[in-house]
Amino acid sequence: MPSAKTERPRDELGRPLPAGSPNLLAVDDLAGLSTAEANALALAHFDAGRYFLAHEAWEAAWLESKGTASEALFKGLAQLGAGYTHAARGNAHGMRVLLERALDAIRVAPGPAWGIDLHTLGSLVERDLDRVRNLAAGASLLPVDPWRLPRS
Repeated sequence: MPSAKTERPRDELGRPLPAGSPNLLAVDDLAGLSTAEANALALAHFDAGRYFLAHEAWEAAWLESKGTASEALFKGLAQLGAGYTHAARGNAHGMRVLLERALDAIRVAPGPAWGIDLHTLGSLVERDLDRVRNLAAGASLLPVDPWRLPRS
């Protein structure tokens, strides 16, 4: 049975819409996916700029990895997806807070992990954090040159 999240109507950026609204975003049914499957889906979504869907898939990987050495990393990756979701929505504060949390998890995780080059990822997130901290009001929060997650 799909989760309530997959049944809830959402806009293109993952924001919930009122009941009865048309759904503008197809959210993956993540029930029953292994950690590896959820991570692979998250990687594909992130690389395509679908940050909310990447967040959702990494959240599923995080929940699936509870009690393992990967739990903190997947929580951080879920925050990474949420941070860029906030960027797409124009929320500088939300982006900054969530990317800082994600960076904390990325920095302490033994890397590379789950096919991700965590050292390079940390550098990219730091660069985007520096950029958003110094951004002029009204400028786009998303990177001018979107990047793919670095692979190990």
